Amino acid sequence: MILEMKVPSPGESIKEVEIATWLVKDGDYVEKDQAIAEVDSDKATLELPAEVSGIITLKAEEGDAVAVGAVVCHIDTDGVKPSGSAPAVEAAKVAEAPKAEVKADPETSGPKAAPVVASYAAGTPSPAAKKILDEKNIAPATVTGTGKAGRITKEDAVNAVPSMGTPTGGSRGTERTKLSMLRRKVAERLVAAKNETAMLTTFNEVNMTPINTLRNEYKDAFKAKHGGVGLGYMSFFTKAVTRALQMYPDVNSMMDGDHKIAFDFCDISIAVSGPKGLMVPVVRNAENLTFRGVEADIKRLAIKARDGQITVDDMTGGTFTITNGGVFGSMLSTPIINPPQSGILGMHNIIERPIAVNGKVEIHPMMYVALSYDHRIIDGRESVGFLVAVKEALENPLELLCDNNPKKAFEL
Repeated sequence: MILEMKVPSPGESIKEVEIATWLVKDGDYVEKDQAIAEVDSDKATLELPAEVSGIITLKAEEGDAVAVGAVVCHIDTDGVKPSGSAPAVEAAKVAEAPKAEVKADPETSGPKAAPVVASYAAGTPSPAAKKILDEKNIAPATVTGTGKAGRITKEDAVNAVPSMGTPTGGSRGTERTKLSMLRRKVAERLVAAKNETAMLTTFNEVNMTPINTLRNEYKDAFKAKHGGVGLGYMSFFTKAVTRALQMYPDVNSMMDGDHKIAFDFCDISIAVSGPKGLMVPVVRNAENLTFRGVEADIKRLAIKARDGQITVDDMTGGTFTITNGGVFGSMLSTPIINPPQSGILGMHNIIERPIAVNGKVEIHPMMYVALSYDHRIIDGRESVGFLVAVKEALENPLELLCDNNPKKAFEL
C-alpha cells in the first residue's frame, strides 16, 4: 500500500513551509516515527516523522516551499526492509574494484617524459639584474628568468614589477546559500520594525553589587533546594521588568492600526541563541512567577531552543522582550523592537568601573542597560521612568524584589 505523507500544520497562521533538509534518501527504508526531514516555517524549524514503515519516495526537493497539507513523499508499506549484511558486501566490492584498475603494464605504458636537468643558473640574476632587483626591493625567487638555463637577465629585472602586497595563493572562494524561511521572516520583521515604528533608545547604567551580594549568599542553597535550577541574573531582570511594566503600562502595550492594545499581564519574551539562530520564547504571566518559577521556565525554554525542539506556541505572543547581548561581550547596543511589541530591554556585559559613591570613588561591577521603544505609543516620560524603575529595583533588590525577606523570596 502507498501512503501519501502530507505536511502537517505547525500552527494556525502558517500556510506554507520549506523543506530545509531531507534526512533520508529516495528509496531508503524508513521506520515509523523516524525523522525523515526538517521543515522550516516562518516561526520555527520542525522535524517531520515518518507515519509508517516502508520504502520512501521523495516528492519535493530541499529548498522547495510547499503548502500545508501538500504531499511531500510516498511510503510503500509493502517495501521489504533490506538485510544488514548486503550493503556491507556491496560496499566491500565497490571498494576493491578501483584497486584492480590502478595497475598498469610497464611494457605497454606510454613513453616516459625526459627528466628535467637542474641547473645552478636557474633563478640566478646576472650582476646587472641583481643590482636592479635590489633597487626595486624584489626577491630574485619571484622573477622567472628567460636567459640561458633560466638565468635572470637585465631585461627580466627591468620588466619585473613589485607585488605591492597583492595577495597570492590564498583562498578567494565564495559560497551562496539560501536563507532559511525562519531567517527570512526574522529579517522581514526587523526591517518592518525599523520602517514602521518611531523607534528611539534610552540608556542607563546599573550597579550590580547588590544583586551579586544576594546571589553569592544564596545561590548554592537555591540550586540545592530547587533541583539544580540556578539563581541567575535573568530572574532579577524579569521581576524588575514586570514591576516597572505595572508602573508604566504604556510600555506593556502595542499598536493595532489606530488603536492601542493594553495588557493586564506580562508575557516576557526572552531572546535566546539556538542552533537555528535567535529564538524568542515567551515566559507566560511572569508577573506571578517567583524567582524559582522564572529561572525554571527560562531553563526549560533555553534547552528546547538549544535542542531544536522549540515550538510555535512557545514563541507566540509576548508583550515585552528582554535580550542579553552581554553573554557575547557586548558593552552597549540599541536593541531593535520585536514587533508588534512596543519595547525591548537590552542587557550588556558587566565591567568593573570606578564610580562616585557618597562623594568617594569606588570600583563596582556596572552594566549598561538600554530600552528601545516605539515613540508612537510611549512618550519620553514613560520610557525614561520605566528604565529608572528597572534600575531602582536592580540596585535595591532586597527591598523592591524580595520584600526584605530573601529566604521567602527564594523559597528556601
